[in-house]
Amino acid sequence: MHRLPAATLNEISELSRCSAVFLPADPARTGLIAFWNADGSTPPVDPGSQTEVTVVGSDLEPYAVPALLMPVRDALPVLTRARTNAHASPSAAFWGAAGVLALQFVARGLLLPGLSPADHDAWRAGPLSADDLQRIRTLAASMPPDAHAVPLDAAASPVLLAEPESLLRSFLDAVADGLPRTPAAASVTGAPAFAAPVAQHLPGLRPWAADVAAGHDAGVRLSLRIEVSGLGDAEGLEETEGADKAGRAPSFRAVLQIHSVQDPAVVADAADVWADRSPAASLFGPRARMDALLALRRAARAWPPLTPLLSAAVPDAVEPADEEIAELLGPASTALAATGVQVHWPRELARKLTAKAVIGPQDGGEGQDPRSGSDTPSFLSADALLTFDWLFALGDRKLSRAELDRLAEAGRPLVRLRDQWVLIDPEDARRARETRDRKVTPIDALRAVLTGTTEVDGRRVAVAATGWLEQLRARIADPQSEDRRAVGQPGSLDASLRDYQLRGLNWLHTMTSLGLGCCLADDMGLGKTITLIALHLHRQGIESAAGPTLVVCPTSLMGNWQREIEKFAPGTPVCRFHGGTRSLDDLADGEFVLTTYGTMRLDTARLAQVSWGMVVADEAQHVKNPHSATARQLRTIGGRARVALTGTPVENNLSELWAILDWTTPGLLGRLGTFRTRYASAVEGGNDPAAAERLASLVRPFLLRRRKSDPGIAPELPPKTETDRAVSLTAEQTGLYEAVVRETLDEIAGADGFARRGLVMKLLTALKQICNHPAQYLKEERPRIVDRSGKVELLDELLDTILAEGASVLVFTQYVRMARLLEQHLAARGVLTQFLHGGTPVAEREAMVNRFQEGEAPVFLLSLKAAGTGLNLTRAGHVVHFDRWWNPAVEAQATDRAYRIGQTQPVQVHRLIAEGTIEDRIAAMLARKQGLADAVLGSGEAALTELSDAELADLVQLRGGAR
Repeated sequence: MHRLPAATLNEISELSRCSAVFLPADPARTGLIAFWNADGSTPPVDPGSQTEVTVVGSDLEPYAVPALLMPVRDALPVLTRARTNAHASPSAAFWGAAGVLALQFVARGLLLPGLSPADHDAWRAGPLSADDLQRIRTLAASMPPDAHAVPLDAAASPVLLAEPESLLRSFLDAVADGLPRTPAAASVTGAPAFAAPVAQHLPGLRPWAADVAAGHDAGVRLSLRIEVSGLGDAEGLEETEGADKAGRAPSFRAVLQIHSVQDPAVVADAADVWADRSPAASLFGPRARMDALLALRRAARAWPPLTPLLSAAVPDAVEPADEEIAELLGPASTALAATGVQVHWPRELARKLTAKAVIGPQDGGEGQDPRSGSDTPSFLSADALLTFDWLFALGDRKLSRAELDRLAEAGRPLVRLRDQWVLIDPEDARRARETRDRKVTPIDALRAVLTGTTEVDGRRVAVAATGWLEQLRARIADPQSEDRRAVGQPGSLDASLRDYQLRGLNWLHTMTSLGLGCCLADDMGLGKTITLIALHLHRQGIESAAGPTLVVCPTSLMGNWQREIEKFAPGTPVCRFHGGTRSLDDLADGEFVLTTYGTMRLDTARLAQVSWGMVVADEAQHVKNPHSATARQLRTIGGRARVALTGTPVENNLSELWAILDWTTPGLLGRLGTFRTRYASAVEGGNDPAAAERLASLVRPFLLRRRKSDPGIAPELPPKTETDRAVSLTAEQTGLYEAVVRETLDEIAGADGFARRGLVMKLLTALKQICNHPAQYLKEERPRIVDRSGKVELLDELLDTILAEGASVLVFTQYVRMARLLEQHLAARGVLTQFLHGGTPVAEREAMVNRFQEGEAPVFLLSLKAAGTGLNLTRAGHVVHFDRWWNPAVEAQATDRAYRIGQTQPVQVHRLIAEGTIEDRIAAMLARKQGLADAVLGSGEAALTELSDAELADLVQLRGGAR
């Protein structure tokens, strides 16, 4: 047998052209897929791994042909890819469709343990519904002849082939039997059985296996039809009383029904099937009674009142007590459904009570307007509490609290209410009475009403808001309904806000005036700074909001903030809280105080003593790690409003979004662990659209996200052209690249855990450096730069053209050493450059920006992380990314140093990619990730450390591109 490496994608493509047939075995997981060619030629894989199989040709005669035999688990990648390969054989495409169907069954949890015919431990696909069985029959009917061309007995005459549906079912079981057997499976099962890949012979479990099969593999399904008698006798009784004047109460009867799995429309009472007295009863097979008893035994374990039917001559019906019926309205119904038994209630009782949680002010809050800060509690504290209550309704008629009390006190599942009988789970009524009137914090209440649901005792229930909380919910959930010009441009602002900036100002005012923090996440260059300055000026005219504003930003942005404030808000005092002589003495109410994240960490205590009117976190992705000292210290600085500014609210995963919004509005997204479980894992996995929608409903009011490409945002911006420019490796780069791949993959194969992850990161870094220039990887002290790197040669060609046109260019690289090499190389060519990196002093950074904007240095070399934010470099008409960053959002931020408001010339973005290398594959991955900041971003470079050896080899393997 042959295990095909995941790296040999070309082999997979070629192999899918072969005919394929499934060879069943016992146990199912040991079955094989045989790949063979009808013309008798050898399949395109190592001949040493092949054998001969007998197949039946189109002339119905048996032939021996060379074939490649693969375990089902190893063949699945070949088969599933064959479905979308236009050149794949019909039989390979068929078994690929069968593989996808099997994987869908497993993903739905349709796995049953049992024993194979030879008493080996085996999983199988099940229990299967009528729809599932129909899908199997439909697929089996399309089986091509060569997909089951191996005869059952080559010596028999005539030659017999496997029946399509039976063979397909065996294949589905083979997939189901193999997938659960992972390295960690034994820790769950506690023994090798049903976990180890080696077959376990367990004849002693045969009775247990037969019991597991009961109700699942049988040809029938059971259901219970609930009948109620005595309803008419109590029409005149007082509401919620359970008995009539003679002491007689309505009674229940649970009738056992039998359904055919083959034809769901065939159904009959069990008593009729036993007596053979209904037309439907004759449609069941001879095993119907035995199958029904086996299924009934499992059902009785889920709901014990069914137990007497197991010993009855005719298992017709039981008469459960009130408390047993109450169980059917709750957990017993779920337990029965797990055994395949559905419960059907009378139509006249179908109108159940509806219940939802209601949250809002308890007294006197119905008419309050949330626009008034005095009427609305601060959502940045837990001082004010709101009432959590329940709303029960019968149809569209709301029940009173007295009626709810009577329902809870009745303790019966069937009660008379408002002239009609109603089914209600007494546990629901009890829970509603116990949880009503409890108090919740405003932020918990807001979280519940924005998503429309909350959890009560582990169950998710619908939620509605009342009073001013409902007004608040409606206001922030639908900002389009508000007059977004309610706040005009401040008179002291020396600028004209664009329409979208004015809308942003009104949104910021709305949120901060309500005591809610928020995050303005406009694209870089759309004017977040001027919008925030306008908000500061506006708040100075509101007595309850006025006060100094603290701006915490990266060191590189302090100068930009000061210039923007002095330019757009002349006369507004501004100071830098930075350096050895920093002071907070004599602050004016309307003053701007600028500090860095580093200084904030060192001097939190002094900053926390000031009564800030507003605290602003610029480039708020700096606090994306909630456990960092930066994030922890920032949380201790109080303010009447908190605003986060960032162009990338999510760089890697949704936990970063939690960190930002939990600072602006503490408690909004709940605890981090709960958020990860309830939202992040579900949304990032892409398998829970409902969770994604709940998260969007919760986050949307607190985060304003706009892009340059959005209609009406920045129509004056010139076009931007992005081009991937592939370059070939030099012979020296090729030799280094292949040697590093070969040697490091050997090391990785023998490592695990943290050591393996470290080796993978070392490999990725080395390959990227080789793609840049051999001298960078080799750390040469006096390198020769020319004729050794395809990227350097292409950069020279680009610069020749750009400089000849009198244009300016930004060249970004993530490596300071590479930038030094380029600086040395371009100086030797007589090209005037300047280089900005993380160690450049603030004053020198500002001088460099000014020199570039004035045209003194046409080539600006920049370290990506140090210069990717906060710089206005609109003189550049070209941006070159010498090497690729792992996150497209970070790369886009760097590009936005040139492509921003104020840019008047078209911007051309050049991305240099070493052809056939890891950069080539990463470029394709980044293209797929480009939109993930709006939904989910992968974990970037770290995710690559979790690749298997084969997947890693496929990623880094050199494929052409060298010269």
